[in-house]
Amino acid sequence: MSHAFLSRIILRKEASVRALACLLLPNGKSGQHRAAHHLLWTLFGDDPERERDFLWRQVEKGEFIVLSAREPVDQHNLFRIQTKPFSPAVQKDDRLNFLLRVNATIDRKTPDHKRSRRHDVVMDALYHISKSERTEKRPGLLCKAAEEWLQRRGSTSGFLFQNLKVKAYDVLRVLRPDVGNYATFGVMDLNGELTVTDPEIFVPSLLKGFGRARAFGCGLMLIRRAI
Repeated sequence: MSHAFLSRIILRKEASVRALACLLLPNGKSGQHRAAHHLLWTLFGDDPERERDFLWRQVEKGEFIVLSAREPVDQHNLFRIQTKPFSPAVQKDDRLNFLLRVNATIDRKTPDHKRSRRHDVVMDALYHISKSERTEKRPGLLCKAAEEWLQRRGSTSGFLFQNLKVKAYDVLRVLRPDVGNYATFGVMDLNGELTVTDPEIFVPSLLKGFGRARAFGCGLMLIRRAI
């Protein structure tokens, strides 16, 4: 994404669209993430060979923030769309507030496998704690896992973070009809402050996104100037 656009995209509430709402966006977070993935593709799927070049986040049911390499095109008149160019003018040492919904993972080698296996950072942390202690220690482990993961990402993405808060953690199961099973992944909602250490790395990192499951509403970091 050398050029990018930031859009607020809202499913129309007219009767003709509202009648389809239960199909376009079913109830339940897992179903909504899968449906929204396909729904938003209609705004960018001008070529069947096109690879996904957008990130998105669901604000609430039927409302999305989308960062894309191309302007969204609503060929079916399903949405109200507000779009503006995305070209953040950030400099070294700028302080920003951020929101990030992320599927954070870590690769671990095990004696039984030649290759590393990918694990959700929270599940990985809980695995090493006895079941009897997990309820008590879960909040602290959740914060520690998020901090360690974001520290690693920040070191290669041009920023340092402060005052990190984990607002929520959910595990989603999204049906994959092509292979006949479910994709299961953890999702953390993070917010905090950051200091830009390298703008030339930071801005491209925003456009690329953070973590995994970016097709399902993860990875988009929203920023604004810290007061």
